[in-house]
Amino acid sequence: MQNSDEGTVDAAEQPAEVKVSGYSWYALGILVLVYILNFVDRNIMSILAEDIKADLGIGDADLGFLYGTAFGVFYALFGIPLGKLADSWHRIRLMTIGLALWSAMTALSGFAKSFTTLGVARIGVGVGEATASPAAYSLISDWFPKRMRATALAIYSSGLYLGGGISLFIGGLIVERWNNAYPGGGPLDLVGWQAAFLSVGIPGLLLAALVITLKEPIRGQADGIVSEPVRDPFRGFVNELFAVIPPFTVFQAAKHGSRALLMNILGALAIGGAAYGLILLTGNVPQWIALGIGYYAVFSWATTLRRRDPPAFALIWGSPAFLCTILGYGMVAFAAYAVSFWAAPYAIRVLGESPSIVGWWIGGPGALGGFLGVIIGGKVADMLRDRNPSGRLLVVLFGVLAPVIPLIVAFTTSTVWLFYLLNFVISLFASSALGAAAATSQDLVLPRMRGTATATFFLSTTLVGLALGPYLAGQVSTLTGSLSTGVLSLLVAAPIGSILLIAAYRLLPGAEASVVERARAAGEAI
Repeated sequence: MQNSDEGTVDAAEQPAEVKVSGYSWYALGILVLVYILNFVDRNIMSILAEDIKADLGIGDADLGFLYGTAFGVFYALFGIPLGKLADSWHRIRLMTIGLALWSAMTALSGFAKSFTTLGVARIGVGVGEATASPAAYSLISDWFPKRMRATALAIYSSGLYLGGGISLFIGGLIVERWNNAYPGGGPLDLVGWQAAFLSVGIPGLLLAALVITLKEPIRGQADGIVSEPVRDPFRGFVNELFAVIPPFTVFQAAKHGSRALLMNILGALAIGGAAYGLILLTGNVPQWIALGIGYYAVFSWATTLRRRDPPAFALIWGSPAFLCTILGYGMVAFAAYAVSFWAAPYAIRVLGESPSIVGWWIGGPGALGGFLGVIIGGKVADMLRDRNPSGRLLVVLFGVLAPVIPLIVAFTTSTVWLFYLLNFVISLFASSALGAAAATSQDLVLPRMRGTATATFFLSTTLVGLALGPYLAGQVSTLTGSLSTGVLSLLVAAPIGSILLIAAYRLLPGAEASVVERARAAGEAI
């Protein structure tokens, strides 16, 4: 066989049943540690939110922006070129560089003295963390065969929930003890929330030294579609970078003629007009400028991908099954990210709990619930797929619908122990969907496209879930004066997600069975 980008492919030489080595499990364990730290650094803002709000003089909508949009937009945008680099370069090196970058930027967050400087640091964290999952998903898909892929990806994804829980416990403990020890500010004039950022950022630099020792697997071997190394891996990365970063996007479009340039400009005007309308409606300039840039960049990238790599465009953006799957899961992320961020401030502000108590009773059970949910969900998804090609999507649909009632009760009760218990249940139910959605996105593309497919998957979880969910809850809270009302506004995700996932369920069998044919029809030489 031959494909257009990656050289010789010989499925006949590959074993029909790929065995999983002990080293694969060891490497997966290291990736889980990376992902744990990823979410410690990302989610620690939740337990620090009340202190940051008081010290910097900002509101709930601003907190939602810092946690979600400032991080999420740049995480998503840089995930596109970095996903391409993961498809063509040394994935272990890429992850090591990214880990060092986001750890350094987390530590630098500890020196922030204003909304702007903290926002810039959060952008840096987002850029660094954008390396992790495209590389990790691709590596895991080469270390584990398709029959175990949802389970392996679910184990990796457990780092999300373990890291989120650990961040609350560590952050709450540090901020409370530091502020008690140094009421007016400690060494270097740092207050508790700043010390917490430094404490979780520095260890990542040490973990990077371990990650670089991992061995790079043979790309595509687990599927019997071995690919030769790309000769100029950074060329594709630079092309993707210019395709998503304004104003280079305009020049990139102009290279393809007046029609491409006109389409790009019209897209920019339409998205800019929508952003301007939302600015007038909400009064929040940073949120909608950042999100407008994000959506315009994705539009530019998708149109460029269509010209440069028609097979990848056909299997990703041209596939209704793929789009319905990732947008359906995006609705899970929309609610889950917001609950993950606002649960701690809610317990502190509304229920009167201390940060250390909240860190323990939300962080610990939340981590356990997320870990159990993602592992059980991954196993159940693989079992259902054995019986039904669309079976995994039933688990994703469960992740959309099952948290609805627990969420309503949790954010209306005045009983503290019930609030903590229901946060565990919400984490358990919502986390069950991740492994199934991730594995489905990987199965709908060719091996050479997995990094790009992962980046696209995370566009949905970030530009739809992370960049909108926490902000919407904060904006509604600001408008109504009720954080409970803000969180309950997230329930809009349930009907939208259900419709998308039912459509994906019907479309998936035909889409998965025709991956090679559709790639060939779009120009892939196989």
